[in-house]
Amino acid sequence: MHRDYSGDQYARIARALSNELGVAATHESATSTAVEIVEGCDHAGISLVRKGRTIDTVAATDDTVTRADQLQSTTGQGPCLQTIRQQETVYSSDLRAEERWPDWAREASSSLGVRSVLTLQLFVGDDTMGCLSLYSDEPHAFGMDDRVSAHALAAHVAVAMTAATDQANMDSALVNRTVIGQAEGMMMQGLQISADQAFAAMVRISQARNMKVHRVAAEIVKKGLRAELFD
Repeated sequence: MHRDYSGDQYARIARALSNELGVAATHESATSTAVEIVEGCDHAGISLVRKGRTIDTVAATDDTVTRADQLQSTTGQGPCLQTIRQQETVYSSDLRAEERWPDWAREASSSLGVRSVLTLQLFVGDDTMGCLSLYSDEPHAFGMDDRVSAHALAAHVAVAMTAATDQANMDSALVNRTVIGQAEGMMMQGLQISADQAFAAMVRISQARNMKVHRVAAEIVKKGLRAELFD
């Protein structure tokens, strides 16, 4: 495969990722792109690690990636976990000779047929970190040029994921505001109260029920004003 390290290639990748609609689509596009542009990459995945141990596979090119992540969660060891814990790029040229994660490496090579792995950190959240994992069925894959290419891709993926998440949060906030406005209107009309009074009433209900205000509003919009709301 011809490897193009020019700015034009990564500009195209950045445009392609930014044009995806939604967080999930961005994840899927990123993993398929990794297999296409990183020489020797047979499988790719994006994982989120929450609270340092549990791995959630949010995108995978195939079942090998999902099973490799599950195996790391089970054994508590592996390249993705090391990348997250130490915030570093991790590379293993041959899992059959790997000593850093003996249990994971043994199972990954024997059961999954994986021989080389490269993991790169994507971003850091309050209690969640992301990892781009690249796997090869051949030993000694991912030479220096390939690792440079993977790093460049990871940088673009991180930016695209952040942008997609921000957009999703904005969309969610817009939906929530719309629902709250609808519920306010129903309460104003049904109870003959002002908008401020309607919102204050929803806040009191949310506190009493330990629910978010937008969930209270959604219940009002869906089921109407009911006496038990104010109990």
